[in-house]
Amino acid sequence: MRLRDFYPLLPPGLDKYNTLVVYPNSWARCGPVDDLLRLPQVAGNLPLPLSLANLLSDPSKPDSLASDSSWKKTVDCSVRSDIGMRRSINQDSYAVHLAETEQRWKSHGHLLVVADGMGAHAAGELASKLASELIPHQYLRTQDTPPAEALYKSITESNAEIYRRGQANIEFRSMGTTCSVLSLLPEGALVAHVGDSRVYQVHGDQIYQLTFDHSLVWEMQAAGELTEETARSGAIPKNVITRSLGPNAGVQVDLEGPYPIRQGDCFLLCSDGLSGQVSDEELAIIMKALPPDEASQLMIDLSNLRGGPDNITATIVRVVDSAICSPADSKASLRRSGPRRKFSPALAIVSTVCFCAAVLLALTNNTPLAIVTGTLGLVSLATGLIQVSIGARTASSGSNYGNGPYRQYSMRDATHLCSQMDGTVQSLREAAEEQGWAIEWKTLDDQLAKAKDLTAANKHVAAVATAGRVVIELMKQIRKQRGSNASDSAVDL
Repeated sequence: MRLRDFYPLLPPGLDKYNTLVVYPNSWARCGPVDDLLRLPQVAGNLPLPLSLANLLSDPSKPDSLASDSSWKKTVDCSVRSDIGMRRSINQDSYAVHLAETEQRWKSHGHLLVVADGMGAHAAGELASKLASELIPHQYLRTQDTPPAEALYKSITESNAEIYRRGQANIEFRSMGTTCSVLSLLPEGALVAHVGDSRVYQVHGDQIYQLTFDHSLVWEMQAAGELTEETARSGAIPKNVITRSLGPNAGVQVDLEGPYPIRQGDCFLLCSDGLSGQVSDEELAIIMKALPPDEASQLMIDLSNLRGGPDNITATIVRVVDSAICSPADSKASLRRSGPRRKFSPALAIVSTVCFCAAVLLALTNNTPLAIVTGTLGLVSLATGLIQVSIGARTASSGSNYGNGPYRQYSMRDATHLCSQMDGTVQSLREAAEEQGWAIEWKTLDDQLAKAKDLTAANKHVAAVATAGRVVIELMKQIRKQRGSNASDSAVDL
């Protein structure tokens, strides 16, 4: 495997004298080759100079703009990513680019990306890493381009590069990744999306899912071929993705929004390792009860305590300054419409394979299985045709995009969640006693009692905050006993 396979090839921008210094576990950008001689030569970590004729300087910090980190404080942001309980590597990636000046915010906004890679060995990890690096680079380098157009173009160009990488190396053939991008702009919150990673918005006591899952289950539900009860039963696998970056030379990107931004609103970008284990209502209550840093940690902990079958990534951003809120006369709305969609390539492949299999089974006198396979092919074909006739979730030429939000829930009282967390703590107590872990139970029990009193007093948000902090602290102590970190990665912004 070549080292260069792990780094995106970016468009030309620097002269031939610039150099990239790559270390085994990190990389740094420097100036002329002479500067390389002044870098510390650490034993076992010697720099390897590579040609940088095709590498641009960091587009998020252009020389023309004076850095003023105070503008970052318009939002409170936290990112956490965890390997989960059943995976050997973390194939999730993320990127956060908070505008450092008002001018930069007005042109490109605050940008956040979450990507969930798919593919054997290191392929999924590479695909998601490329997406989280390439998309911000392509987007932030644009000048005088409408944000929606810039986002759309950045994703399609990144898809082309991921596809090229996959075709160039047999180990990475057909690698893919989901991608959800959120940009908080003067006109509102703009979302670009491919796959089943999600973007949520919490406003008041409501949580809105701003993205449509590009999965077979969601596509069939949208086409009226699948009921909510059947979808929940697991009869159709939830992990069958109908769209992703990388496997094909072209990709269909959904644009959603702009949605209004209000002070106190929370946005969540997450991989399905989180949304598959924690319900939408629970996500809303947690974001309402806790600041982003604690909320993201509790989401990771709950996902792992409920099995942690996949990698988990949670990016939470809370609007804390009215300077970036949508104006009162903003045209941003929670309901959008757009043009018709194209027939899904994934559904076309599924239906074709099913029809071919049905014919072969019929020729071998396996009639019952041929009927089942043919029926599945018809369902896939009908789903795609209905999408074309009624779908309205792709970019339009106007200022409004998509057809979201796609789901909306009101926060219920948090009694159920508090009860669940209390039960979880009791189960962990039994495990700790069995393993002989040293846990400071006195403080934790006092906080649990406080949470129960708050629940009895109908102070549900405060009860969730108190019980959630108990879970966080308990998990922290357990990890300390086992010698593991709180999460694979956490970013303080």
